[in-house]
Amino acid sequence: MEAAVIGGRRFEWGRRAYVMGIVNVTPDSFSGDGLAGRPEAAVAQGLRMAAEGADILDVGGESTRPGHSPVSEESELERVLEVVRGLAGAGVAPVSIDTTKPAVAAACLEAGASIVNDIWGLRRAPELADLAAAAGAAVVVMHNQFGTAYGRDIMAEIADRLRESVELAVAAGVPREKVIVDPGIGFGKAAEQNIEVLRRLGELRALGQPILVGSSRKSFLEKVFGLPLEERLFGTAATVAAAVLKGAHIVRVHDVAEMSKLVRVAQALR
Repeated sequence: MEAAVIGGRRFEWGRRAYVMGIVNVTPDSFSGDGLAGRPEAAVAQGLRMAAEGADILDVGGESTRPGHSPVSEESELERVLEVVRGLAGAGVAPVSIDTTKPAVAAACLEAGASIVNDIWGLRRAPELADLAAAAGAAVVVMHNQFGTAYGRDIMAEIADRLRESVELAVAAGVPREKVIVDPGIGFGKAAEQNIEVLRRLGELRALGQPILVGSSRKSFLEKVFGLPLEERLFGTAATVAAAVLKGAHIVRVHDVAEMSKLVRVAQALR
């Protein structure tokens, strides 16, 4: 797997695991850390995360939790654009924009974002790949679906859908080493299915792409293990360690200070 230069930084896939810090600029984040209407605080949070060990900063302005309210392009841009511009201008880490909307992605790429993170894997808006390619940016393609029913083996189905998303990105001109796959923990999966995906994560290495895992504070930690939101730090730590040991190249987390230390240990064990 070739290394990738993203946002001026070189990512040596497989040599070490990287940490993506979550900067939520929403009023209704499931994790209770939304900073909507407070761009200065969001930028400060991102800068702190970079100082604590975040290699990438992922900015999102629309909650994707179950039952979330859709947000207009104008509202999403109002939330994220100043934050993306501030963090990209600081140059502390590459900035990712977590959006499904081409207009939001285009504005944020112009403001300095270098990754487009799409929870629908380019299936709803394939033009996101064109925007990323034109900007020289990377893309994260996530597996997602409505409902939790799978017609066959769950990992085979996830791998096939991710493979299709990768090819959409590459056909649009995104270099293959800049296409990151995400199995979508918490999206279109029952609680126990998330555990199976984590346990079998290594099977996705057959795709030949860098793998991102976002298990931080997710509700399956309560549904399976009985951990309410305020007690999910150690549950998250266990899943992050498992993901790194199974081959994840990037882990997307809220608690950067703690998880960056954990990742160093897990990657040494790997």
